[in-house]
Amino acid sequence: MIDDLTPGEFKNYLAENEVDLVDVREKWEIDICKISGAINTPMSQIAETFIELNPDHNLAIYCHHGMRSMQVANFLLSKGFKSIVNLQGGIDAWSREIDTSLERY
Repeated sequence: MIDDLTPGEFKNYLAENEVDLVDVREKWEIDICKISGAINTPMSQIAETFIELNPDHNLAIYCHHGMRSMQVANFLLSKGFKSIVNLQGGIDAWSREIDTSLERY
């Protein structure tokens, strides 16, 4: 099951759980802004790179608006990953509601 969390819920989840924070945006997007501690695994490469992620870990996934990350979350679910949360609204919502210092694009 994938939990689609609001920015506030996502922030609390990160604070209360041991997670692998996964940013599925492209490198050029990460060069603009990112959530500290995130691992970059672009959606465009996920079919090849998902084996680098641990299916036993809690995964917290985000992208720009929450759509790509939800697609990646569903893909990972199909590959046996069990504990996945998605940032609803992506880093755009995060930068509006949680960390306003992040540059928006």
